[in-house]
Amino acid sequence: MGHQASFGLIALMTLPLLTTSLAGAQDASSYPDWKGQWYLVIIPGMDGQVVKFDPAKPWGRGQEAPLTPEYQKVHEDSMADQAKGGLGNYPTATCHVGGMPRMMSVPGQYEFIVEPATTYILMGTEDHTFRRIFTDGRPWPTNPDPTHSGVSIGRWIDQNGSGRFNVLETETRGPFMGPRAYDGTGLPLAFDNQSIFKERFYLDQTDPNILHDMITVIDHALTRPWTADKTYRRNQDPHPSWREDYCIDGNNNVVIGKENYWLSPDGLLMPVKKDQAPPDLRYFTQSRK
Repeated sequence: MGHQASFGLIALMTLPLLTTSLAGAQDASSYPDWKGQWYLVIIPGMDGQVVKFDPAKPWGRGQEAPLTPEYQKVHEDSMADQAKGGLGNYPTATCHVGGMPRMMSVPGQYEFIVEPATTYILMGTEDHTFRRIFTDGRPWPTNPDPTHSGVSIGRWIDQNGSGRFNVLETETRGPFMGPRAYDGTGLPLAFDNQSIFKERFYLDQTDPNILHDMITVIDHALTRPWTADKTYRRNQDPHPSWREDYCIDGNNNVVIGKENYWLSPDGLLMPVKKDQAPPDLRYFTQSRK
């Protein structure tokens, strides 16, 4: 009798765990298969830097961003400063975190971890950062702290009535931490850091190893919403290499105050602009030669 009671107690204790496990398996079957390592698709024939908002257009002016006149001038001034050796409006040249939407534009490795309440996007890129997309029906926070990636709230959609979700719709709001730029030319987002990003993630209809991120930017630096289709290809290697890549490694930019200098191979500070003044050395004892 004692053994029968023990077995009955064990069965009662095991039943909730088994039910939870089955529910978890059932939940998992409702979501698309985004497992594995993904990398940004680079479109051949596009001149210039590969880090850009619209992958189907050249970077810089070639992006044809619908900027307001005010921010068009910011972009032109940025490129003019860079032509003289300056950084312009390009914060990531000094290893600032790129944030949204640049974090979805960097060639490298991405991983999408889908859970019923949250989808995680891990970036093994120069920022080594991540995003959380909440899909548990929570409301928007009232006073969120500024972050680089913002707050993302989404919902899953069964677009074709198959009983399985196939689209993740997401909205991302700030406030964001600046400074920010779309690409290396300093193509600007508004300085108020109040952008809104709307995204649709879905697998390609003809190739389940292609993932689309249709992203629309709503920003005070733009005259209208700006949309681009970013695509990622799944690595078919079942055991891919997850490399480490850090912006700070090998970065010789040295910013002092508002001026950018260059650290030479022999460890000396060099100017990057013609007739650039040296930094203020008032706190150093000047040696006489």
